[in-house]
Amino acid sequence: MSEPTAQPVIDEPGFPRDATTLRWFGTAAIAGIGIIAGGYLLGDGLLRAKDAERAVTVRGLAERDVTADLATWTISYSASSASLAEAQDKVRRDTRAIEGFFKELGFPEGALQPTGANVSSYTNEGVTTYTVRQRLALRSEDIARAQKAVARQFDLVGRGVFLEEGSGMSYTFTKLNEVKPEMVAEATRDARAAAQQFAEDSGSAVGKIRDATQGYFTIEARDGEAGGWGMADSPYKKVRVVTTVSFSLD
Repeated sequence: MSEPTAQPVIDEPGFPRDATTLRWFGTAAIAGIGIIAGGYLLGDGLLRAKDAERAVTVRGLAERDVTADLATWTISYSASSASLAEAQDKVRRDTRAIEGFFKELGFPEGALQPTGANVSSYTNEGVTTYTVRQRLALRSEDIARAQKAVARQFDLVGRGVFLEEGSGMSYTFTKLNEVKPEMVAEATRDARAAAQQFAEDSGSAVGKIRDATQGYFTIEARDGEAGGWGMADSPYKKVRVVTTVSFSLD
């Protein structure tokens, strides 16, 4: 019986099968996919950058005149004497005079409250002088009556009360939270109006809000520094807020 004859190996044309060539094709494929993905991301990023350029950032202002709803008056007075008892007695008389003053003006009994007292002394050439100080505080929501009291404060001086520096009426607006929402909306409308003008000049249209920042609310005297003393001296206030808004442009 004859032995089988070995058949010759014939390389068929087609896809290469050696390991080196396969590794090369794999690397090329991965690189190609990376280039395609990178091109897509780059293009998408450019589109986003272009979209980001089509925006305008403006500021909107809202102001409102209000009247204070709380009046506080700290009244400081003192008496000095070589006798501590005499100084104390003078302060007691002054306290009764102040209480009578506010009662005459129609303030309720609890509107005036003591807030502090102190005694100091100094000695000069062997003589000791005592100074007794007293502080009373008026707190009232009756702004008109408080203004009347301030207008007549020199009546206290006429009654022998020595008002120390720092005694003065302070007016406060405490209802800021009630006007905040409307004022923020008003400032946003003002910002949109400014953006609209910009858009018209550039041949665009104002789109949606992209970003917004609310500024601080400020409360100042409506007519500047009242009487040259400060904003707290006037019951007439101006509330102000500035918002910064970024609008997209279509």
